[in-house]
Amino acid sequence: MSGEPALLRVERVSFRYRPDGWALRDVDLHFAAGEFTAIIGNNGSGKSTLMKLLVGLLKPTVGRVIVDGVDTRTARVSQLARRVGFIFQNPNDQLFANTVAEEIRFGLRNLGLPPAEVEARLEATLAQFELTAVRDLFPRFLSRGDKQKVCIASVVAMQPRVLLLDEPTTGQDHRDSRAIMELATALNQQGITILLVTHDLNNVAAYTRRVVVLRDGVVVADGPTAAVMSDVALLEACSLVPPQIVRLSLGLADLGLPLALSVEAMEQQTRAWLRARVRP
Repeated sequence: MSGEPALLRVERVSFRYRPDGWALRDVDLHFAAGEFTAIIGNNGSGKSTLMKLLVGLLKPTVGRVIVDGVDTRTARVSQLARRVGFIFQNPNDQLFANTVAEEIRFGLRNLGLPPAEVEARLEATLAQFELTAVRDLFPRFLSRGDKQKVCIASVVAMQPRVLLLDEPTTGQDHRDSRAIMELATALNQQGITILLVTHDLNNVAAYTRRVVVLRDGVVVADGPTAAVMSDVALLEACSLVPPQIVRLSLGLADLGLPLALSVEAMEQQTRAWLRARVRP
């Protein structure tokens, strides 16, 4: 991390829903601006609890969460929404307006923006997310992939610095899953910090640069994606399985091939390896 203050700070945080059990225990994490980080773990590991703490839907039982300089313990969720956006796993839990345009317009109005700016941001967002053609449609009539895109668009229109994605590709086919991840990558390249909770380790390997692993509410690993994805023993201990391409790449390491985190990377590295060994 650079010398700049962390954009998100989770400081010695523990949280419990009931007196007899902790959902998170002594979590200490810092996230810098511009990161694209995955948070992984099996069911019940504390991933979604951590995300809800970051957006202020939950308050720490112990410790504190600082979002862009704001302590979530004393901040309203509406205040934090200017800084961090949260995309739910099921888009139907987030969609409520009668049209796509109204869905996006709602959050902008809640920010108290002048009507002219609301409309300007609305039109820019519809164009950015290629939603102009469906602006007057009922969002729940859209495909699941397009519903998720509308949810993301409605949050990004409010210009948060951080976007939290909770299982955004669940229930999507391969095409829609890839489209959502490419969209997240594009937003990250535009300067939005992305935190991704997912069970899909293929997407983790192919798109993210850092991985945090939770098990039973405790952080058991935090490091570069390549290092975490190649730690087979760690992942197995967390009931996680490395992507097939990573396992194949690890199996070929004795040939001198570098670790590949995606099919595209494997193809490029294999071609380079073969060219270096084939005589002209």
